[in-house]
Amino acid sequence: QVQLVESGGGLVQPGGSLRLSCTASGFAFSSYAMTWSRQAPGKEREPIARITRGSLAMDYSDSVRGRFTISRDNATNMVYLQMNSLNPDDTGVYYCSTDDYTYMGQGTQVTVSS
Repeated sequence: QVQLVESGGGLVQPGGSLRLSCTASGFAFSSYAMTWSRQAPGKEREPIARITRGSLAMDYSDSVRGRFTISRDNATNMVYLQMNSLNPDDTGVYYCSTDDYTYMGQGTQVTVSS
């Protein structure tokens, strides 16, 4: 059974940090590039960070570049998103998925508010 389970979301003050985790199981994790996407209230889901299979390359959307860092551990089937300098525009549901969106988790809520 394929599963992607995100964790680590929550409420954080502006300027704060969070680290999201995604646990993958049931498929060949190391064979896929992985993506973090987010859906802000009233907006469409957008990809914000991508990492290749062997962590040789990472890409970021303009909105998070320089503040967020994606990483992965193929030995433990985990992918992470370190989020720093958070602001209210970062509020939304964050999803972990394979790069082609074949598999996607249920999401974790991140709320940035004072």
